Amino acid sequence: MTLCDASPLIALINEADKNHQRCVDILSSLSDPLVTTCACFTEAMYLLRRYGGWFAQQELWGYVVDEILVIHHHNSDELKRMETLMIQYQDVPMDLADASLVAMAEVLNQKQIFTLDSDFYIYRRYGNQPFEVVP
Repeated sequence: MTLCDASPLIALINEADKNHQRCVDILSSLSDPLVTTCACFTEAMYLLRRYGGWFAQQELWGYVVDEILVIHHHNSDELKRMETLMIQYQDVPMDLADASLVAMAEVLNQKQIFTLDSDFYIYRRYGNQPFEVVP
């Protein structure tokens, strides 16, 4: 499995995105499936509506149907952890989607993340472990 932020999902679907080809090229080298959170999925859906309308959103739904993308659902401990992370990284600032990915990484004990967001070079799992950012 590879953790996935909203940014590469958008780039994979939006051919006009400057990172489209870069994300397409790296996708085949990543461990299946891509795993994201509801917050990231929502963010991707919102932005895809702006960039490509319903057809772009439908393509993202297709990733879920085809099990290319799995959506992780948080428990109450993860939600508390997300709040703690947002307080800790308030100077970055960390948004809910990023906090959800860090909390998920800790629960699933994963370090690799597919993202175009440079903040993941700052964020740490378990307080001190860096992410392996791809691409």
